[in-house]
Amino acid sequence: MSIVRYRPFSHGDLSNAFDRLSSLREEFDRVFNTSFDPLFGSSFSRWNPALDVYQDKEKFTVVAEIPGMKKEEIEISLHDGALTISGERKREESKDQGYGTERFFGKFQRTVTLPAAVDADKVKASYKDGLLEITLPKAEEAKPRQIELN
Repeated sequence: MSIVRYRPFSHGDLSNAFDRLSSLREEFDRVFNTSFDPLFGSSFSRWNPALDVYQDKEKFTVVAEIPGMKKEEIEISLHDGALTISGERKREESKDQGYGTERFFGKFQRTVTLPAAVDADKVKASYKDGLLEITLPKAEEAKPRQIELN
């Protein structure tokens, strides 16, 4: 853990604030995963893969970082405008005693509520090099339309 000198927030320092928030979350995860796992088992062994959501006129694109998994271990569902990605990354068994662990293992689930209807029959997903990419075409009624002025 590192100690960071307090600095008042300024608008130009927003990315630094997010970096510090991310570091704080990682530190909490590290503390709770190592302190409570022996007592409570896997109840604290959930992790959240990072994801990005993009939108254009035609579609939504969701990209999730899920390294070290097989595509058969990942579940994707779409229900009532919410996309859910879930699965479980298992820890590799080793004869050697671990010196330190920073990678996350266990179950995960991320749900993204989409702001517009999608055409569920045309949703496509691909998984390559640890990146899951899901393309969700917008339904015709959700696409922007040009209105002619009379």
